[in-house]
Amino acid sequence: MANNIEVKDLLDAGVHFGHLTRRWDPNMAPYIYMERNGIHIINLYKTAAKIDEASEALKKIAASGRKILFVATKKQAKEIVAEKAAKANQPYITERWPGGMLTNFVTIRKAVKKMASIDRMKKDGTFNTLSKKERLQVDRLRAKLEKNLGSISDMTRLPGALFVVDITREHIAVKEAQKLNIPIFAMVDTNSDPRQVQYVIPANDDASKSIDKVMTYVSDAIIEGLSERKASKEAPKAEAPAKTEKAPAKTEAPVAAEKAPAAPAVEAPAKTVEAPAVTEAAKQEEE
Repeated sequence: MANNIEVKDLLDAGVHFGHLTRRWDPNMAPYIYMERNGIHIINLYKTAAKIDEASEALKKIAASGRKILFVATKKQAKEIVAEKAAKANQPYITERWPGGMLTNFVTIRKAVKKMASIDRMKKDGTFNTLSKKERLQVDRLRAKLEKNLGSISDMTRLPGALFVVDITREHIAVKEAQKLNIPIFAMVDTNSDPRQVQYVIPANDDASKSIDKVMTYVSDAIIEGLSERKASKEAPKAEAPAKTEKAPAKTEAPVAAEKAPAAPAVEAPAKTVEAPAVTEAAKQEEE
């Protein structure tokens, strides 16, 4: 994966631009290369190494079958994150973060089921039996649920990881993930505290080009992990016919074993026939 990450590409995308020096977080010092015109410049060599590290971890999570929840509610990241997450077949939150999304997941699932029940009502004709006012209310509820939770309708359990764009803005999501010990991957700018997340990607989280570039690497890694999972599932199915062909060879062994003890049983009657002949000769000699 590291060979695919070019520092020049990151530079062209503006990944190196940090925040104003007066707005920096001192814990980001290891990832800052220099200061120029009052702005901190991020060390792109470290960014490339961190993208590689995060991509490998995300690939393993995807290969294990667990979901990765993407969170990005800022305007310049919404569409990009939604597109990349959908491409990798992963859930995402790009509208307001629903409080308790992770810590109160059971309630969130009830809301998703409510959305599914409305869909069933429309299919079986129950929806048409409602009054005009009730239909309008149900439609509004359905639209609201779709907007906030539509992208997580297939997420039946807690995600295996969280990917966040701008941890300062999404601090509630970060806190919930920390409480449940869910690994956090994040694009962290120079104004944020990198100690809050396990996999830090130091990068400009305000420019759409920068977000798009990092998200491309991340989504490609997840897709790679999913393809590996699919290949591993198909491999046992391909080997199954070969095993069934060898099965008859094993059934022949007991048959051969059964025939072997049968030989003495055939000879036994021959001995019993000879025995009376000897006794009759003995009787004639005595007479």
